[in-house]
Amino acid sequence: MELLTDDQITAELNESPGWALANGEITRTFTRQDFKDAFLLVGAVAFLAEEAGHHPDIDIRWNKVKLTLSTHSAGGLTAADFALARRISALPGPG
Repeated sequence: MELLTDDQITAELNESPGWALANGEITRTFTRQDFKDAFLLVGAVAFLAEEAGHHPDIDIRWNKVKLTLSTHSAGGLTAADFALARRISALPGPG
């Protein structure tokens, strides 16, 4: 998988509201109703990740779920990261 250029990353971020660039990865924190709802989101993300064969790092803190994406095997950000980010953002009520 090919690494994206800085210009491509900027363009992809413009198409991925809520996601931010940090330390060469993209990240987003979702606030859910409670701990159970946070885990429901994680389950939905796991389903999408398995389907895509691309897996985010996940940090859960009560009702907050922080997702971090990068393509470790490529050493940075690829189109796969942004494709999965947009699918995650399209989940019902991900806010």
